[in-house]
Amino acid sequence: MTQIATVERIIDNHHAEISVPRKSACGHDCEECAGCGVSGAAVHATADNPIGAQPGQKVVVESSTQKMLRIVALVYLTPVVLFLAGYLATLSMESEALRYLTAAAGFVVGILAAVAYDRKLRRQGGLRFTIVRLF
Repeated sequence: MTQIATVERIIDNHHAEISVPRKSACGHDCEECAGCGVSGAAVHATADNPIGAQPGQKVVVESSTQKMLRIVALVYLTPVVLFLAGYLATLSMESEALRYLTAAAGFVVGILAAVAYDRKLRRQGGLRFTIVRLF
């Protein structure tokens, strides 16, 4: 996965701190919408800097697509799958309220798993970016 980032500072000869604009499904065309309230959110990360980019330069960075897809699946799919599993596992019960309660519990477990994975990923240094060229 490639993205455009800004080099914030040089950490050492081989690494730089970058600022990557956060992407979402809406595309953040905030001048047209202003519905979500998010403006200019960015993720700060450490990137390998083999090209020697300097602070203030716009660069193209690359990250592992496989790792990104795993994160997306965990954050978006796991809570929904556990919600449905909780509901379907209790279909034989007569109480509709109990089915929804079990489904909601499954959803909460999915959210907690996503939060735990996010904290683990942050301890490990987050996503790995590599600066591939100047923008």
